[in-house]
Amino acid sequence: AGEPKIGSSASKLTELLHGAETSICMAGLQELLRMFLRSLESHEMHLKPKSKKLIIRSIHPTEKAWHNAALSSHPDKVSESERAAADVKFKSISKAYEILFDDDKRDAYDSHGMAAFEAGNPIGAEVDLDDLLSQMFGMGMNGAAGGRPGPRKPRKGDNEEQSYTVTLEELYKGKTTKFATRKNIVCKTCRGSGGKDKAKPKECSACHGRGMQQGLKSMGGGLMTQETVICNPCKGTGKVYRDKERCKKCKGERVVEEKKVLELYIPRGSKEGDKIKIEGEADQLPDQEPGDIVFNLVEAEHKTFQRAGPDLMAKVNIDLSEALCGFSRILVKHLDGRGIYVKHPRHGRGSLKTGSIIKVAGEGMPHKKSDLRGDLYLLIDVDFPDEDWLRKDQHFEKLQALLPKPGNPIQAETVDEVDYTEDVNLDNFGGEGGQGEQWEDEDDEESSQPQCAQQ
Repeated sequence: AGEPKIGSSASKLTELLHGAETSICMAGLQELLRMFLRSLESHEMHLKPKSKKLIIRSIHPTEKAWHNAALSSHPDKVSESERAAADVKFKSISKAYEILFDDDKRDAYDSHGMAAFEAGNPIGAEVDLDDLLSQMFGMGMNGAAGGRPGPRKPRKGDNEEQSYTVTLEELYKGKTTKFATRKNIVCKTCRGSGGKDKAKPKECSACHGRGMQQGLKSMGGGLMTQETVICNPCKGTGKVYRDKERCKKCKGERVVEEKKVLELYIPRGSKEGDKIKIEGEADQLPDQEPGDIVFNLVEAEHKTFQRAGPDLMAKVNIDLSEALCGFSRILVKHLDGRGIYVKHPRHGRGSLKTGSIIKVAGEGMPHKKSDLRGDLYLLIDVDFPDEDWLRKDQHFEKLQALLPKPGNPIQAETVDEVDYTEDVNLDNFGGEGGQGEQWEDEDDEESSQPQCAQQ
């Protein structure tokens, strides 16, 4: 932390900065300065305000240089005979600006050159972008003076995603597990080149050294579109080795398969949809930073508990005597094996009925990276005794005397005593059938008769 030590790299920066005072700031210098500032920030280092101001001031003139170059090459600024050439150069300058000042496009150019932008784009065939930059700024797109390509920033490979099913108990307590996997790693024998030591590759004839090819992609309905894809014979390198010059270990594939044991840690309180990442353990490719293995958590259905965010809910059955007279017992076994003991006295709390809810604070799911917990909701379902639990009439009379008396009866002038059925459900409620089918409205019947035509 604090003021960084000024070494040879910083001395070169200072020298370049002073040289830029009388000329256009080069595009590569701009990128170099930005990388320098980002590097300092990532290591929590800080320049003195005057030094940082000097670097920032040296970055901005590049945009003015692009503006001036585009303005001088505008087709409206040249004669009729030079307009076609100026139009091509103007488009190339605009494209160069677009690529240089967009991080994703600049990475694509560093990896594949202009082949990454040729699909449906005429710019690039007539004018070589590196030559144009070299003429304008004395350097190429990669940021090295004299048009020579500088060091490329390694791109990160694709992540490998897969689903991972976990139980609610594992989400409640957390889980650490080890598993074996097979992955591609860069061949150590040829160091990812694919060829033997001192062997020289030749240009790939399929892509002519570009590493990319034009392919056709189906859009459905018989429609096809062109797309740029990685060349399969050279795997995007643009170069291939003859059979006898290929690495014996990887057979020219540049990678070999390796078995590795990895550890997966699922924090307590995780939930469905969370992504658990194991960084840098996806397949390796030369000149790339390996991607990550990403597990998408899927919560298995639980037979007792339902989860909603940090809260849990469980259905609890009690008998009629407990609902009326109270109870004191374990109502449910929790996810960690503990029994949840609840006292519900016969006096003061009132009786329970089906649909009543008991809330136990702090017995829900744990919050990740915290000691806080959600709540546990117990949904009461009262079980009534079998129909033959009372056999004698005097027992019914005693029970009726103990239970609350019914309210005032309903009064009606006309009373019909009807037959009924008990063992039914609501599956046919509102459906066809019953006596309703025999009903016909007399008005509807009359309206169905043919009418005399009006004269």
